[in-house]
Amino acid sequence: MADIDKALPNNRTELKVPGPEQEVEIQEQQPEKGPVEITPDEEGGATINFDPSAVNQPSTESHFDNLADILPEETLDPIGSSLRSDYQDYKASRKDWEQAYINGLDLLGFKYNNRNEPFQGASGATHPVLAEAVTQFQALAYKELLPSDGPVRTQILGISNPAKEQQAQRVKDFMNYQVLDQMKEYEPEFDQMLFHLPLAGSTFKKVYYDDLLGRAVSKFIPADDLVVPYTATSLDDADSVIHVIKVSENDLRKQQVNGFYSDIELSRPSDVTDADKVTDKERELEGMSKTARGEKLYTLLECHVNLDLEGFEDVGEDGEPTGIKLPYVVTIEEGSQKVLSVRRNFAPNDPLKNKIQYFVHFKFLPGLGFYGFGLIHMIGGLSRTATAALRQLLDAGTLSNLPAGFKQRGVRVKDDATPIQPGEFKDVDTPGGNLKDAFVFLPYKEPSATLLQLMGIVVQAGQRFASIADMQVGDGNQQAAVGTTVALLERGSRVMSAIHKRLYVGLKSEFKLLSKVFATYLPPEYPYDVVGGQKNIKVADFDDRIDVLPVADPNIFSMSQRISLAQTGLQMAMSSPQIHNLYNAYRKMYEALGIKDIDRILPPPAPTAPKDPSLEHIDALGGKPFQAFPGQDHRAHVTAHLNFMSTNLVRNNPPVMAAMQKNILEHISLMATEQVQLEFREQMVQLQQLSQQAATNPQAQEQVQQMSQAIEARKAVLIAEMTGDFMREEKEITSQFDSDPLLKLKSREVDLKAMENQRKQEETTAKQELERAKLLQAQQLNEQKMEQNEELAELRADTSIEKQEMANDARFALENMKPNK
Repeated sequence: MADIDKALPNNRTELKVPGPEQEVEIQEQQPEKGPVEITPDEEGGATINFDPSAVNQPSTESHFDNLADILPEETLDPIGSSLRSDYQDYKASRKDWEQAYINGLDLLGFKYNNRNEPFQGASGATHPVLAEAVTQFQALAYKELLPSDGPVRTQILGISNPAKEQQAQRVKDFMNYQVLDQMKEYEPEFDQMLFHLPLAGSTFKKVYYDDLLGRAVSKFIPADDLVVPYTATSLDDADSVIHVIKVSENDLRKQQVNGFYSDIELSRPSDVTDADKVTDKERELEGMSKTARGEKLYTLLECHVNLDLEGFEDVGEDGEPTGIKLPYVVTIEEGSQKVLSVRRNFAPNDPLKNKIQYFVHFKFLPGLGFYGFGLIHMIGGLSRTATAALRQLLDAGTLSNLPAGFKQRGVRVKDDATPIQPGEFKDVDTPGGNLKDAFVFLPYKEPSATLLQLMGIVVQAGQRFASIADMQVGDGNQQAAVGTTVALLERGSRVMSAIHKRLYVGLKSEFKLLSKVFATYLPPEYPYDVVGGQKNIKVADFDDRIDVLPVADPNIFSMSQRISLAQTGLQMAMSSPQIHNLYNAYRKMYEALGIKDIDRILPPPAPTAPKDPSLEHIDALGGKPFQAFPGQDHRAHVTAHLNFMSTNLVRNNPPVMAAMQKNILEHISLMATEQVQLEFREQMVQLQQLSQQAATNPQAQEQVQQMSQAIEARKAVLIAEMTGDFMREEKEITSQFDSDPLLKLKSREVDLKAMENQRKQEETTAKQELERAKLLQAQQLNEQKMEQNEELAELRADTSIEKQEMANDARFALENMKPNK
């Protein structure tokens, strides 16, 4: 708030008491002139003169102060009147949208209607297809977008390092702490937003810093409380965005005393006008109604507009006004049209003076203009049709069970005003003749099977569109082919997946606005307590190196979809385990199931580390993998492996021999690499420098290629020499066995047996793959046959129903054609 003294100046007068013959001199001390001068006039008022260029400059702390405290009423009154007129015009332009939304709320069936048409007691039931679609969507989205661990995750932009990883973790922990613990309104309002979204098609979130609460706030705004011009297509290109705020007299007074709004006198709030039809309808569905003694609320219009205020104009380089309108947030009271606040809506250090965005738009389906389409717009017609069919079926059953008709004039029934109860007989006075002939019943039919089938088709169409019936994947065969499962999953989730991605984009924008609020209002370092300890966040953590995202996956919108995909991946991994990481496949399956403490159930594989030769020999005998590492004594490992290979156990075990040979070659490669690094130390440093210049310097690129070829050539020579030494050392160690012909024959026999075993294993694997392919193909054929049989069965059933209907209609027509006896 600007420190402006609104009272009259306290001018001190100095009096000197003279002698009897001296004159009295009165010296008045002149006040210092500042940016605001207040001069009293003769009528008891005051004239306020101020220099706008000296007040609330963008570079000062008072950039966002309330300019309504210093602007004269001659400037504020036209602004208030103009903005209220704009608001009424914008409301009138979307009148049809509001009416369609109000009419669509009746389709939820929350209120039962007692109907008197076409007869007293006619059914007023509403088919729940729309209510079911809304609640299904709300339940799915709420669970996926707001998990119990927190909805925010972070990712590092650029090259990752330990400092960035710690920064990302701090930002993630703090934002989840704020959303789930400090922002008490977030969860219930987010839940409410997900219920409004599929109905209206559009909802909004407003992210800002609340001075009274002393923290960030993300407030849900229904679509009927945010008004834009007719020409607007998005929040970014809207010339004006008006947020309608209902506030009590006490809360408004708190804001005025706090200094957020100007402390001006307002008239009493007026009664609710036609602008509250949507709210009245929502309260009606809740079973609530406004009473005469209810507290009346003020209606504030928070207008995010562009204005060219006198004294605060946009100035060019020549110091002259450019005539460009600047973004402001102007709040007026609708009833009195009084301006409560005028604040700049651009950053102090922004040379372009772009408006600050506080709103996030969530869309269910993209509409043709600013507002999105909801289920009211898309399946409202189907819901009305299903409701009409349901009421006709219920009315037909009522009329069939309680028939009415005509009776002869002379027939008198005792107590004819009392309905006949089941099992009761009443006395009838009849002039004569057959009692049956004295009554004629109206030809009411039983509820039509055709109408029932038609209602089922309409309901299925609505459920298909709203993705209520997309859970058919879980009801299928768990051994189905991977392609079949994925195809069913994709077919049943196209609509919901697109809606989920739009919600993901909206949440991403909301979290980015929240991070900007934290970066603006947090102290340099902010410690906070959590369960079991204390954490710390720095305002410098919210920079461009860390991106804030929703924790939800934009491609997965439900737990069933996540489990189906994980199960499909596990099936593929188990079909070819030699080329897959089974540990990761099983871990993804446990994560999809939502199981906690996975490491206790599925211990992670031990990290690979250098081992001594004896442990490597043990791993070779056990069939476990092992490898060479830089820095080991490679020659000692090679010698130990050669001695181990000379034993009878290893010589007669080809898999162990192959593992040892592989490890020896790894050591040879590492020895050559380390030798090259010693010989070409200076060239390596020069090579790194030239590699950075190679992208833009062709000469440097050619030098890099030549040096790399020279180093690789030297490495190849070293490998050749070391391999020769290895062969000679192997021959020296195993030469004692070469002269024994029996050992040679035994070794040859073992080799042939190993080759035969390997051939048989390959044949067995090929047969298993062929059998698996045949089973999958047969399974697919059976599924296709079952689908065809189901379609034929449905066709036969439909034909049978139609024949029965035709036969009933023909029989009824023949009975009506018979003459009455």
